[in-house]
Amino acid sequence: METFDELIQSGKPVLVDFFATWCGPCKAMHPVLEALKAEVGDAARIVKIDVDKHQALALRYRVQAVPTFIVFKNGQPLWRHTGGIAGTELKRALLQ
Repeated sequence: METFDELIQSGKPVLVDFFATWCGPCKAMHPVLEALKAEVGDAARIVKIDVDKHQALALRYRVQAVPTFIVFKNGQPLWRHTGGIAGTELKRALLQ
């Protein structure tokens, strides 16, 4: 199993969704992320991180509200957004 650091080192963009199971907007984003995953296929990766289970990662990336989305490429954060967002905006950020 890959570690988080190995995962974000990818040359392909990786969208990380920092979420919580109790978060309404996070639940609302689930179908948006599923549709995006189907649309981008192997061009990018989408990963969900539960902030309650992975508090150290949430602290490391200063996630103070959920959902928080961060796009990484080659280990570097390239884009960040907190709160709900349209799938078209996520796709644009992911494939920039």
